[in-house]
Amino acid sequence: MHPTYRVLYVCTGNSARSILAEALTRHLSGGRFEAFSGGAHPRGEVHPLALELLRSNDLLTEGLRSKSWNEFAAPGAPPMDFVITVCDRAAGESCPVWPGRPITAQWSVPDPAAVGGSSLAQKAAFRETLFLLQHRISLLTELKAESLDRLALRTRLGEFPIAPTGTAAP
Repeated sequence: MHPTYRVLYVCTGNSARSILAEALTRHLSGGRFEAFSGGAHPRGEVHPLALELLRSNDLLTEGLRSKSWNEFAAPGAPPMDFVITVCDRAAGESCPVWPGRPITAQWSVPDPAAVGGSSLAQKAAFRETLFLLQHRISLLTELKAESLDRLALRTRLGEFPIAPTGTAAP
């Protein structure tokens, strides 16, 4: 029996990328990971296109909400095993002190909510983000963490390719 790992995905607004990552991890991990998300400056609502995309891909949206990352640094918060920043802006913020000394990683994922233009262009940006996150999260959830020490695992998390070579989002 594998242990259950806790992973927190953080970005600035906690309305798109970190929410998508949370939902994907819950779906892909087979219960091996407990996923959470939070933001430095949460928008207060999940982006409607993120919810639409998750539902159209049969991913659960129950319990997803935009919230502060401070919830996960407060006394009594569950200790995280991993904290993964999915945006460059949040990576530059002064992060809370996370309980449990989690392994941290930075995944630079473009913000689909920042894409302007037509509805089609915006939806395409969200699909591309979901694709990129799905690739990295698949690699994370398939890791045999018990065979890696903390330092090796920290290095491997940061080196996950953003997308498989020679592929594009559907």
